[in-house]
Amino acid sequence: MELRHLKYFLKLAEELSFVRAADKLFISQPPLSRQIKELETELGATLFERNNKRVILTDAGKYYQKEIQELVQNLERINLTTKKISQNQSGEFRIAYVSSTFSGDISKLLQFLSDKYPYVNFRLYEVPTVKQIAALEEGKIDFGIIRAPLHSPKIASQLWFKDSFSLVFNRNKYNITSEEDLAHLKEETFVFFNKQYAPYFYDALLQICAQYVFNPKVVHESNNISSIIQLVKNGLGISIVPTAIKKSHNYPELEFVELKKTALFTDILLATPKGNPSEISKAAIAFLMEQNSKNEN
Repeated sequence: MELRHLKYFLKLAEELSFVRAADKLFISQPPLSRQIKELETELGATLFERNNKRVILTDAGKYYQKEIQELVQNLERINLTTKKISQNQSGEFRIAYVSSTFSGDISKLLQFLSDKYPYVNFRLYEVPTVKQIAALEEGKIDFGIIRAPLHSPKIASQLWFKDSFSLVFNRNKYNITSEEDLAHLKEETFVFFNKQYAPYFYDALLQICAQYVFNPKVVHESNNISSIIQLVKNGLGISIVPTAIKKSHNYPELEFVELKKTALFTDILLATPKGNPSEISKAAIAFLMEQNSKNEN
């Protein structure tokens, strides 16, 4: 039995006409009939009932069609993955990150990968975690930098680093010297992520403020960390953000106070489609883990 037997069978099972199936397979009818007969002989089963008027699947044929369709689809996926692994020196590699994690490390990663794989076209996208998970599952991106939680059997991930939270404000407008001052901010305007866009962060904000017995007055909401920081920088409110934000938004007008007593952290994950051991993905993970180790030291 060869792969062509299975493909011929599937096409005939779809068309239920030797004439139409042969036409779509770009062969003549006699070779198609011969291939189907060879398949039935090897299986010891009749897959089609045919006469001068019609072709129909037998019960055995219907079962075989269902199983072979899945087998061929898996084979095509395996062939594609194998080709990607073998030809990882060229093509396109898509990397996504959440806006709150962008830092010099990601820029360095892009430079590292571009130098190591000069014939690969690297594309970098800012994508929220929820959409990244869907894109990873569907194979629309190859590598994701996301925030936990992650619940998907189709995605492999590992912890990059744990991030704490920090209060951020315009130092020329607010006189805040320690995290204890958070208890006196219940009348102040807060700037934060939109609840639908980043539900985890929004809930974390509520939890942190609840520890200081008040509900934050969230007046301005945004889907982008840069917009949040810009509003805070302009004195239009204060915010609570992941501490790593300070690396990429360290403006002279801003002050960051790490909230060490909240015991709340957010995990940054490096995510890839499960079952796709891409050489580039492995190199990216190794590089980022090394950078994190350097940052800690």
